[in-house]
Amino acid sequence: MQDGEILAKIKDLIAEEHDLRGRVVTGEVSTDDERGRVRELEEALDQCWDLLRQRKARREFGEDPDFSTPRPVDEVESYEQ
Repeated sequence: MQDGEILAKIKDLIAEEHDLRGRVVTGEVSTDDERGRVRELEEALDQCWDLLRQRKARREFGEDPDFSTPRPVDEVESYEQ
């Protein structure tokens, strides 16, 4: 996946999160359903940002960024901030 594709996916995930929050306000979606889906969206976003960081690091060290792969959610979510 190229950087542009990853950024487009990030944009789509953020748009879905905003849409979901709006649907909670109008009562179309329950708060519990919203929380669960938002958590999934946040995890997917974290994976996308991690993949972009991997690609950038590979470029900086003269490696092929196309060998970067998405890491599992549990690995990405356990990073120290």
